[in-house]
Formats: sequence, C-alpha cells, structure tokens
Amino acid sequence: MMYPSRRKPVLYFKEERRFLSPRCTIYKLFIVCTVLLLVSLLWLQLSCSGDMTSSAEDRPQLRPQQRPPPCQAEAQASAADDPSWGPHKLAVIVPFRERFEELLVFVPFMHGFLSKKKIRHKILVINQVDRYRFNRASLINVGHLESGNDTDYLAMHDVDLLPLNDALDYGFPEEGPFHVASPELHPLYHYKTYVGGILLLTKKHYDMCNGMSNRFWGWGREDDEFYRRLKKAQLQLFRPSGITTGYKTFLHIHDPAWRKRDQKRVAAQKQEQFKVDPEGGLSNLRYEVESRQEVVIGGAPCTVINTRLGCDQNQTPWCMLG
Repeated sequence: MMYPSRRKPVLYFKEERRFLSPRCTIYKLFIVCTVLLLVSLLWLQLSCSGDMTSSAEDRPQLRPQQRPPPCQAEAQASAADDPSWGPHKLAVIVPFRERFEELLVFVPFMHGFLSKKKIRHKILVINQVDRYRFNRASLINVGHLESGNDTDYLAMHDVDLLPLNDALDYGFPEEGPFHVASPELHPLYHYKTYVGGILLLTKKHYDMCNGMSNRFWGWGREDDEFYRRLKKAQLQLFRPSGITTGYKTFLHIHDPAWRKRDQKRVAAQKQEQFKVDPEGGLSNLRYEVESRQEVVIGGAPCTVINTRLGCDQNQTPWCMLG
C-alpha cells in the first residue's frame, strides 16, 4: 500500500520509538541525550587540547619579521668608492649645442671608457640655450665654475671625439696640462701648437690661466689663444707617448654634411681672432644657469646645465652674426 509523501516522517518516528523500546519515556530520553551531549563535549575538548599541544610542538616558532635582503646595488659598495680608483675626480666638461645624435653616443661611451680605467668622473654637458653664436670657450669656463668641489681636475672634451686606445691617460695631470688629443694622434688637426679636442688640466692650473677667452664666438681659434695662456702662465704641456695607433687613436663622429660649422668672420672679428686676450676669461665671464638636469643616457649618468651666455656687443659685436 502506498502512503502519501507527507506521512513518511511519521512512520520514521514510529520506527525510532520501537528501537528505544515501548517503556521509554520522554524524561528518560532527555537524560540520555544530556549524557551523550556532555560526553561529546568532553571528548571534543580533550581532542582539541591534544591537537593544539602537538601543533605547538611541531610548528616552528614564530620569528620577528625580517627585513628583505638589500638589493645588489645596496649590498655592494660602488666601484667608484674603491680605493684603487684613486683620490682624484675628473669633471668631463662638454660644450654643447643641438648635437644630440652625437651626445647619445658620447655619454655612454665615455662613461664606460673612464670606468674601465677606474677614473672617478662626472660628465657635465654645458648646453648653450641663448640666441648668441656658439662660444666653446665660455661654455668651458661655465663648466669649470659649475663643476663643484667634489672634482679637482677637468677635461675640456669635444662631444664628437671618442678615444679608441685604452692606453690613453686620463689620470690626474699633476705636473702640468696633458693634451690627450695631441697633433700626432688627432684625425684632423696636426699643427704643433694645437691644444684642442681633449685637454686635461687641474683646476688650479685653469685658474692660473684665468680660464679661456670669451671673445671667440663661432667656430675655432679659442684653443689657439689658450695655448698662449698656458705659455704665459709658465705651465709645461705634456702629451701622450708610446701610442702606436696614430690617426686611428680617436673616432671623429662629426658629420660636416649633416651639421655645418659656424665659420663666418666679419672684418672686426678677423682682426681680433689672432690676438691674445690679456684680461678676459673667468674674470669677465657673463652667464646664467637656466636649469640643471640629472639625466641617464644609455645607462650612463650625466648632468646637463642649460646656460645663457652674456655678450657685450660693444666689445664683440660678432656674437650676433647669423
């Protein structure tokens, strides 16, 4: 016989009553349930206590939170702090205007070259941002004054000239100015009085010369005048020896077809370009630093100093030519 689905719980209850026996009362059932509940609670408490004890014994002790290990750059001292690099620091002064494609090559190349030779250094790009003609000498004067007290010698360095021979010396020129790009090695300029391209000298020696003349606007002649200043200050000029690579010692990356040099000369400028400037230099330099930016080019750090030069047009009217 089939029963309606709603009566199934009733049949289940009757089967339970038969299991407990007919004489079982509600009171006895309550007592049994209470005892079972107490036993269950006691067993549960003992079981949890045992688990907690064993877990405390098996689990490793909690330790104070440890700091993460330092990164490799912090864990290792900078190579430039190694005593084997020597006590002196070089300021590589790069007079600059608009030749960015050359700067992108120069900065990482020179940083790697000097680091390989363990020369402490920083690269200062003196960027002329005014409306006057390019003035290499004045920009080098600015670099000297802005190089900071952490450097004690400087390199007057063209941005388009890269040293290829590791034997070239960029060390501290204690005895006198050291012309790295000497006439017998430079790929373009070979006359004996040439001191351009790359010239190293201490800050003390640069001050003895009163820096470079500020009269040379446009390309050329400022280094020839500086040669006379070195002689006047009675400083002995040194050049590399034992270099066998000749005119292949340097890579000249300037492309004259792409960027023309400002070689224009007016009549007054032609008369003045071969004269010695007895008073001008650091003493009458006029400039303003517009901004200073720390940048990284190809992984190599450098400082770009955006500079506005001043020009006394009564003295050098050719600063506005072109």
